[in-house]
Amino acid sequence: MPTSTTMQGLTTGLCSDHAHSSVAPPAFLSSNYFYDTFGERPTFDYGRGGNPTRALLADALTTLEAGTGAVVTSSGMSAIMVVLQAFVPIGGHVIAPHDCYGGTWRILDTWATAGRLTVDWVDETDLDALRTALESPTDLLLVETPSNPLLRITDIAAAAELAHSSKGERTVVAVDNTFCSPILQQPLNLGADLVIASDTKFLNGHSDVIGGSVVAAVPEDVDLMAFHANMLGVTASPLDSWLTLRGLRTLRVRMKAHCTNAARMVEILSSHAAVAAVHWPGLPDHPGHDLAARQQKDFGSLLSFELAGGLPAVEAFMTGVEGFILAESLGGVESLVCHPATMTHAAMSQEARDAAGVNDSMIRMSPGIDPVDDLATCLNEALDRAAAV
Repeated sequence: MPTSTTMQGLTTGLCSDHAHSSVAPPAFLSSNYFYDTFGERPTFDYGRGGNPTRALLADALTTLEAGTGAVVTSSGMSAIMVVLQAFVPIGGHVIAPHDCYGGTWRILDTWATAGRLTVDWVDETDLDALRTALESPTDLLLVETPSNPLLRITDIAAAAELAHSSKGERTVVAVDNTFCSPILQQPLNLGADLVIASDTKFLNGHSDVIGGSVVAAVPEDVDLMAFHANMLGVTASPLDSWLTLRGLRTLRVRMKAHCTNAARMVEILSSHAAVAAVHWPGLPDHPGHDLAARQQKDFGSLLSFELAGGLPAVEAFMTGVEGFILAESLGGVESLVCHPATMTHAAMSQEARDAAGVNDSMIRMSPGIDPVDDLATCLNEALDRAAAV
C-alpha cells in the first residue's frame, strides 16, 4: 500500500478493474447506466451527473490536494463558473486579483457589468489592501498564486486568515493552483476552502485535453458544487477524464523536469542584453521569493520576461523561434511562448492590463521537458534576434 498521499493520488485507479484484471483503468464512455431493480437507483445513472472514470479522477485529485472531494469540469473556466454559481448569490461580492488570468477577468467583469455580482480588483500580495477590501462583506475571495503572467506570490495562509475572520456569514477562499499543481503547492493545507485548477495544463500535461476541477476542504462544499456542475451541464467527458488520469501518472517527474528547465531559461534571460526584466519567484530579488520558498516546494516552471526593444523586439523574437511553440496554454510536455497582451490577456481592457502590469514588451514562457541544452540554444538565438532590432 503506498504510504505517501502523493503516490496514492498518482496511482489512483490502477488495478481497479476486477472484471478483466486490467492494470490501467478503462474509460467508461457510456452515457447511461441500467437499473437492476425498479426504484433502486444505481451508483451511476446518467453520465452528466456521474461517471466511473470521472469519479476516479476526482478521487485522485482529492488525494493529491488533501481535500474531501472534487468536482471535475469541462474546462478551467467552467470550474470557476461552478464556484461562482455555488458560493456567490445574486448581487454577491467577490474579491479577485487585479493581475489574474484574462479569462477569469472576463467572466467576473461580464457578470459584474450585468449586475450578477460586484467585484473588487485587489493587489492580493498587499495584505493591507486585502484587509481593507474585506471590510465589505465578501462571499468569495479568489486567489491566484503564482499569478498569471507576472508570477506574483500571495500569502495563502495570511489571506485565508483575513477572509475567515472578516465580516459577513462566510467568505469562501478559493485558490487557483494551476501554475503549481499539488506537487508544488497544497492550498487546502494553508487554510483555503477550495482549490481550482485548469486540468488542461500540468495535471494532464500533454495538450490534448480541455478540463478543470475544484477540490474542497469540506464535503458539504463538494455536494453543493456537484449539484451546480450537473445542473449547468459542465462536467468533464469520460475520455478527457481518462486522459487526465493517465497524465497524472507522470506529474511528479514532469514537474521536476519543467522546474529544472525553467531555472536554466531564467539564467539565460537574466544575463542577456535584450531582456529588460525577468519575472520568476526563484530569483532572489523577486518580491515574493521568500514567501514562495516557504509556501511552495519549488519555484515552478512558468516565467515571463520583458524585452528592452518593446513590441518590435517581441516580433523579432517570435518570428522563426525554434524549440518553443507560439501558442496559448501552458504545462504541456512541449515548450511554449506567448504574448499575453494579444493572446491570453486580450480579453482584459487596456486599463486592466495596465493596472496588472501586462505590457506589450512581455513574453510568457512555459518550458516543457525538452533537452535543456537544446532549449538554451534556441532561446539564445531568439534573444539575439530581438537584440538586433
